[in-house]
Amino acid sequence: MLTMLLEAKTNEAATAGAGTGLAFTIFYIVAICVFMYFVFIRPQKKQQKQMDELRDTVRPGDNIMTTGGFYGVVLDVVDDTVIVEFGNNKNCRIPMHKNAIAEVEKDEEEEESKDSKKK
Repeated sequence: MLTMLLEAKTNEAATAGAGTGLAFTIFYIVAICVFMYFVFIRPQKKQQKQMDELRDTVRPGDNIMTTGGFYGVVLDVVDDTVIVEFGNNKNCRIPMHKNAIAEVEKDEEEEESKDSKKK
């Protein structure tokens, strides 16, 4: 009889331990997912948003660098397409998608007019 009581107590303890272990495992998985979100996903979305804003502000006369590493001057912007002139050769005009723009250097006159508006 005593052995039956001892076995019942150990079975109850084992069941309670398994429930605690499962809760800890679920908490651990959720904590890892939250960590991954704040370390990888959120900064990438923030950077993508900044690049989209940068590409939306492209105007004719801006100097750009493409994802291929070519420098050029924007001649015209039509929807998602920009016409870029590369180098000193005035005949080298290439239409390209806005997503191919890696960096934008604004025209000096435009920057000065923005600075004067702020003051």
